[in-house]
Amino acid sequence: MSEWSVAEPRKLTFDDPVTALHVRIVNGTVNVVGTDEGSARLEVSDLEGPPLQVTQKDGTLSVAYEDLPWKGFLKWLDRKGWRRHAVVSLAVPTGTRVEVGVVGAAAVVSGVDARVEVKGVTGDTTLVRIAGPVRVDTVSGSLEAQAVTGDLRFNSVSGDLTVVEGSGSSVRAESVSGSMIVDLDATGAPTDVQLTNVSGEIAIRLPHPADAEVEANTASGTVSSAFEDLRVGGQWGAKKITGRLGAGNGRLKAVTVSGSIALLRRPPTEDGPYDDDPALRHAASSEGPIDDSTITSTDDPTDDSTHTSTDDSTDTSTDGPTDKKVL
Repeated sequence: MSEWSVAEPRKLTFDDPVTALHVRIVNGTVNVVGTDEGSARLEVSDLEGPPLQVTQKDGTLSVAYEDLPWKGFLKWLDRKGWRRHAVVSLAVPTGTRVEVGVVGAAAVVSGVDARVEVKGVTGDTTLVRIAGPVRVDTVSGSLEAQAVTGDLRFNSVSGDLTVVEGSGSSVRAESVSGSMIVDLDATGAPTDVQLTNVSGEIAIRLPHPADAEVEANTASGTVSSAFEDLRVGGQWGAKKITGRLGAGNGRLKAVTVSGSIALLRRPPTEDGPYDDDPALRHAASSEGPIDDSTITSTDDPTDDSTHTSTDDSTDTSTDGPTDKKVL
């Protein structure tokens, strides 16, 4: 095993193979990017508080505080810990399994083909171009996932979920008060989505044609659908959307107690950017229910285009002194 104690900004290069990455920090930012290079690189560009312990053993690279374990991470509370701050950037091979734990810090992971797991207390998470399965657990942090092709699991108390250009085989999400916006781009593939919350709004945009059995229920919110094959029923509070799209090979289930639910249809071609999509953008907002007339028309469907720009590059340049150890 090789070990370093990083107490100030520093760069490290690891020549031994890295197959797994574990990062745990308090406040600041974690940036992880997958590369085609065989070696891994680390840059700590800002650091306050106790030193970070960097270890490499049996293909696992760890960057963490000694007193911040992965087990029980979401329950970790230490007043002294809030005086910590770190900005950590890593470039690892695309096949590296990634585990990131953040307390009050943002996490950005991109270009990874293996499993990605993130645990956060208050920090937000951004995932871009992840091919492996994904699991994110947060207390109040939000998740934005773009072009994720693996299975996605999200659990939060009050964090929001935004999935853009999702083409994975399944999406499972649970939240108490967080809103959920899920935009699927897997045209012709069976839809497998299950979303549950208590008071958050839910908006789902399906590819056209879609393939799923649909069941969406709200106890006191509003419902709206852009699909004429689906039935919208219920009154005096509880409302639901049911029916079959395509052959019904997939499954779409959305349940909320007091939030509203909107099912939108992705046009065959898209010309406008994501920010120009008023139906999807406002579907999960708290400004009020959607005007059903804007999305239920089958003569002129809304151009629900979606686009998110995320700077997922990692600065791992070797300008300046670089510590390199051949392990």
